Amino acid sequence: MLEARDITLSYGGSQILYGVDLIAEPGQVTCVMGNNGVGKTSLLKVLSGSHPRSGGTLRLNGEDLGRVNAQTMALKGVGYVPQGRMIFPLLTVRENLETGLAILPRGERKIPDEIFEHFPVLAEMSHRRGGDLSGGQQQQLSIARALIMKPKVLLLDEPTEGIQPNIIQQIGRVIKGLRDRGDMAIVLVEQFFDFAHDLGDRFLMLERGRPVISGTRAEVPREALKARLAGLGAAA
Repeated sequence: MLEARDITLSYGGSQILYGVDLIAEPGQVTCVMGNNGVGKTSLLKVLSGSHPRSGGTLRLNGEDLGRVNAQTMALKGVGYVPQGRMIFPLLTVRENLETGLAILPRGERKIPDEIFEHFPVLAEMSHRRGGDLSGGQQQQLSIARALIMKPKVLLLDEPTEGIQPNIIQQIGRVIKGLRDRGDMAIVLVEQFFDFAHDLGDRFLMLERGRPVISGTRAEVPREALKARLAGLGAAA
């Protein structure tokens, strides 16, 4: 389990996150919701070690994590799929996937068959350059590269952004399959409400860097979430 408590984050003189708590448990999807600019991506960067937090605590499987960087978090089993995909455009699909193998023990450094079972198009295009793929194919590649690292926690930042509907459905099926396997905790930042709510077991909604709703699916009714999100949009 990944547990974040009282997380704060500041850039220079600007505070971005204020006292954010988050729990991500194996076999569950924790959805982080809110409108643009409320701190969702910043929170994922803190959880991934990409940005050092200003305050608060992070625990992974009971271990109290100090000031850790992205490489340390990856080695501890946190996989991060950033917004914008961030694939290597001049490397082939296979070479992009192989970049995820570096943190694994030498004897495990191979692309597992399940990667291509999740995303068959990557097998078909394994020798194509990443930059030649469509946006949806690049998103599949980015998720696959994170899965190759065998993460205990998977952080997904806007995986449906700019993606055609059939690939959104496929990505949704992959996330459900990973969740139902029961050994991975998933944190999903997502603007597409129906997609997020269909997958979510826990919900955290942010407004201006502060948590305004937090709870399990049973504790937070769908309409309350949707109404609050609509209200935040109107206020913005």
